[in-house]
Amino acid sequence: MKAYKVTGTIKKPRLSTGFVRELLADKSEHAVERVYAEIGSRHRVKRHHIKIISAEEISAEQVINPILKKIMTGA
Repeated sequence: MKAYKVTGTIKKPRLSTGFVRELLADKSEHAVERVYAEIGSRHRVKRHHIKIISAEEISAEQVINPILKKIMTGA
């Protein structure tokens, strides 16, 4: 599995905010789908309100999330 950094925005009538999520996935498409599912579930946002700006693969050294970093390095 690879680490991906997904960046995007949520645009609703009373809410406009940006987000950055780091997660493990096999492909960038899988990472984007997981972000749609997680944000939709946690914030009750429909998919058409979520705009994904970028989904890029990152190395283990670039990961900021400590739990994800530990999984990637195995230490």
